[in-house]
Amino acid sequence: MPRTLFDLAGRRALVTGASRGIGQSIALALAGAGADVAVTARRQEALAETVALVEQAGVRCVPLAQDVRDTGASMATVEQAAEALGGLDILINNAGFESVRPSLEVDEALWESIVDTNLKGAFFCARAAGKIMAERGGGAIVNLCSLTSFVGIPTAVPYGASKTGLLGITRALATEWAPHGIRVNAIAPGYFRTAMTEVFYDDDAWQQRMLAKIPQGRFGGEGDIGGVVIFLCSDAAAYVTGHCIPVDGGYLASI
Repeated sequence: MPRTLFDLAGRRALVTGASRGIGQSIALALAGAGADVAVTARRQEALAETVALVEQAGVRCVPLAQDVRDTGASMATVEQAAEALGGLDILINNAGFESVRPSLEVDEALWESIVDTNLKGAFFCARAAGKIMAERGGGAIVNLCSLTSFVGIPTAVPYGASKTGLLGITRALATEWAPHGIRVNAIAPGYFRTAMTEVFYDDDAWQQRMLAKIPQGRFGGEGDIGGVVIFLCSDAAAYVTGHCIPVDGGYLASI
């Protein structure tokens, strides 16, 4: 019984922003649990490595180009993924963008780029997926939030605004779509070293300050996310919706 609770065999998943980092690791985790996976990135050719790794798990992998800032085209990509996979049971809203900048230097162009990617893009992907899932009797959506969904972090105002908004979307959609059998949850990764956050880790002093704030005494690794995603997408979480699980080594619990 415990094994079957976490089995995703036969389910169809879409992971946005899956060419590298956390998105790629999530796609691999879902594949390892048996799901067929569609993966997206702004450039389809950037997905070659992810596709090869996912297919090693013996499941299907469909690569698609998607810019979540382009609402109409992005929603069409969600529909295309569902058509290619024969349905859609899981959506992972992972595509994201951040650019660290003091608040007094944030211009409208940067604000729009971050918020359109992280907030607007995630909502309209969820909207497109939710319509498909409702017609087929349900599904699971997992949004990638952030520590900035809970705490203020200097030089990350647009990012924090977008990720706090995404937490609000998670809760609202969970309540609205529960009658359709759709569960909507979120994950808030702590400090993970990825291509997007590499600029921080180049600073040894910053690393030591951050590690001192993390009870487990280490930064997150890409393998730390997959198990939580599998749980939230599986029958093991059948009665879990509207929640955000921090994956942060105890950071939020200690402040």
